[in-house]
Parts: sequence; C-alpha cells; structure tokens
Amino acid sequence: MKKSEYAQFLTEEMMKHMHMTKQEKKEQKQTKQSKKNSAYWFGLLPFALKMLKKNRR
Repeated sequence: MKKSEYAQFLTEEMMKHMHMTKQEKKEQKQTKQSKKNSAYWFGLLPFALKMLKKNRR
C-alpha cells in the first residue's frame, strides 16, 4: 500500500468515526469487546490442553 493510499484510508476512517452518533459508537465498542473475549478463549483453550497433555507425561 502506498503512503498516499494509506493516508487516504486513515482520513476516511477518521471521518466515519467523527460522523457516528454516540449510540453507534457505543454499539461498536460492545461488539468489539464480545469478539475480543471469544478470540481470547479460542487461543487459550488449545494452549491449556497442550499444557495438560505435557504435564501428564
């Protein structure tokens, strides 16, 4: 991605954010938090299973 394209992308995203209402921002924040939790457990569970398997040997 070229610098000018990146600058344009950042500008567009900033303008979208500035034109959102408080309610839209709140909803977006809540969906981000729920996605974060699912990704956390998705990565943690396989790691925990690996550690259990390793400890049983």
